[in-house]
Parts: sequence; structure tokens; C-alpha cells
Amino acid sequence: MRIKTIIILVIAILLTIIFMQNLDPVRFTVLFSTLYISKVSMMLVVLAVGFVLGYLVGRPGRKKYNHIGYDKDTPHPEDPRTLSDEDRDYIN
Repeated sequence: MRIKTIIILVIAILLTIIFMQNLDPVRFTVLFSTLYISKVSMMLVVLAVGFVLGYLVGRPGRKKYNHIGYDKDTPHPEDPRTLSDEDRDYIN
């Protein structure tokens, strides 16, 4: 077995133990209503909300703002399109 697989199994076993220890119902007061829900359910809801918020904040593949070439009239000095033909020949 790989070390990565062993670590995943250990974490899964520990999470299962934590969830099984928190099965008792707890009273939650949300605004003006009272809910009786198990700790495991509330932990899963918080986990899901945290995952969604974390994904939205750090979306992979999100377009970054491109500073080069923002002002089309005055090109950025580091923009490769601003090189003269002579400079391109020298670089190549």
C-alpha cells in the first residue's frame, strides 16, 4: 500500500469515529425557531457550506485580470507585441 492510501484510510476511520460519537440530537435555535437535529447532520451541513464557499472563493480556472494590453493605445513595455522587427530578428 502507498503512504497516501494509508493516510486516507486513517483519516476516514477517524472521521467515522468522530461522527459516530456525535449522534445525539441537539437543540439549535435559528432566529425565532428551534430545531432538534443530530450533531452529525449539523456537522455535515457546515462541511458542505464550507466546501461550497471555499470553492467559490478560490475557483480553479478562474480568469485572472490581464494587466498587459489593458490600454490599447499605449502598449505595455513588456508586451511581446511591441518589439520591432529588428529586435525580433536579434532575439531569434
